[in-house]
Amino acid sequence: MRRHLVVMAREPRLGTVKRRLAADIGTLAAWRFYRTEAGRLLRRLSRDRRWLTWLAVTPDFPIHPGRLWPFSGRIVGQGGGDLGQRMGRLLVCLPPGPVVIVGSDIPAIDARHVAAAFDALCRVKWVLGPASDGGYWLIGARRRPRIDLPFTGVRWSGPHAYADTLRNLGSGEVARLEIQDDIDDGADYCRWRETLRRRSTGETG
Repeated sequence: MRRHLVVMAREPRLGTVKRRLAADIGTLAAWRFYRTEAGRLLRRLSRDRRWLTWLAVTPDFPIHPGRLWPFSGRIVGQGGGDLGQRMGRLLVCLPPGPVVIVGSDIPAIDARHVAAAFDALCRVKWVLGPASDGGYWLIGARRRPRIDLPFTGVRWSGPHAYADTLRNLGSGEVARLEIQDDIDDGADYCRWRETLRRRSTGETG
């Protein structure tokens, strides 16, 4: 069956994206960060032919991704509800095949992470990529022979989302990937910039 990768994104309107980050570095800088990094992520992941890439956007309309990001693939609306309801809708409604969902504000995600998630789904029903803030940057489901969504009672937008989802899944049903850093505030942003600087100069310490 075809593998499906979903990138969840918010239309990058000035003043509506990365508000916690904007409080620390300014609205324009936060908007530029989100728009640039989401575009780079889509470019990296959508050109890999091992999966079909979907862009799931919110609000559902009237986004025109071609004007904002280098993406010409399949686009769907996230619909209403909390994050669990929106992810659950994608997991249930996409065409047959394993599904991996990632966020659009984790700059370090690349094709090897997605490939590792799909490989894990050959062995287990679910895969999670934990984030350092207690959330997660990736969730994937085999979706066969059936899917039982693990989002009931999950405390979103806090340090408990990963643990709550893992509890719902049961430890024997899920593979776990490496921890990644979400860029939520100014401290996260500064660490990310320092990592880029060290990488560009070849520093290892």
